[in-house]
Amino acid sequence: MLHIFKQWYSRKFSDPNSITLLMLTLGLAAAFYFFGTYIIPVMVALVIAYLLDWPVQKLMHTGVSRVISSTLVMLIFSGVVVSIVVGIIPVLWHQLSNFVQDLPSMLEQGKGYLMTLPSSYPELVNPEQVKSILSSVEGHAVTIGQTVLSTSLNSLKDVVAWLVYLILVPLLVFFMLKDKHLLLAGFEKFIPKERKLISQVWQEMNQQIMNYIRGKIFEILIVGSTTFITFTILDLRYAALLGTLVGFSVLIPFVGAALVTIPVALVALFQFGVGSEFWYVIIAYGVIQALDGNLLVPLLFSEAVDLHPVYIIVAVLFFGGLWGFWGVFFAIPLASLVRALLNAWSMSNQHETVKA
Repeated sequence: MLHIFKQWYSRKFSDPNSITLLMLTLGLAAAFYFFGTYIIPVMVALVIAYLLDWPVQKLMHTGVSRVISSTLVMLIFSGVVVSIVVGIIPVLWHQLSNFVQDLPSMLEQGKGYLMTLPSSYPELVNPEQVKSILSSVEGHAVTIGQTVLSTSLNSLKDVVAWLVYLILVPLLVFFMLKDKHLLLAGFEKFIPKERKLISQVWQEMNQQIMNYIRGKIFEILIVGSTTFITFTILDLRYAALLGTLVGFSVLIPFVGAALVTIPVALVALFQFGVGSEFWYVIIAYGVIQALDGNLLVPLLFSEAVDLHPVYIIVAVLFFGGLWGFWGVFFAIPLASLVRALLNAWSMSNQHETVKA
């Protein structure tokens, strides 16, 4: 057994580049695992910098210096963010408040509908089943209410932290854009000279991560705005709130669309009942999801690495469990990174075997 392990070790770690790649991967993984919550502002700034680097590059190609390009792009981006916060957040908050106020009447309406099921379908539903369902729903409602209340009280403690983030993140983004090459050069000083595989993986993943972030932002905006316009035309309540939820649901592959279907269907059911308007909403929502999965995603992510749905779901569960929202957001590029690391490692070992 020991002999087999020695053979495997000598075969896999005979190349110094493989050892460098392995040590860097383990070091970064350990840093994110133990200190991930402390470097969230840096991760947020990095995502925004990836998003804004493309317009900065376009401006530089016209002859504008990097400092001026970064400043102009940051000013435009800040103006757009402020406009969104001032124009959209109050609307979402108002609709959310109305939804919370209407929730008790919705629950009563749903309770009344359930109570009619035993008389309408006596062969399928009995009163005991309805009572069991109602008690379970009421118990979950109380638990959710307590969770929301505790979360709200705890979030008050983080107000100062959020204010600090609002100052630090824009500064980090600006300096990442302005001093991109200096920062990369400084990072390279800490990497050993045997970094052929690291460079190979970096070149493969850099463009993919940029395309993924830019594509996800565009997908959220397109899906969310299309859903909002469609629900407004169909006169569905809370159109802005539901459109926002549907837009952000694309962050969680496969699972997000299924989860957001529940509030969309419930609001349509309580507003219209089981009538033609209800089915119009469901059909329109299904068409939006179908167009997103079969047309928009292939267009936006044509350069992304193909991954089997099983790998994507496993990546969402694993990285989401480690780092929450950002783990879910980066699940696909992280899964692609793991595959790129394994491919680079395997190719290196194959070359060493051929040389031997």
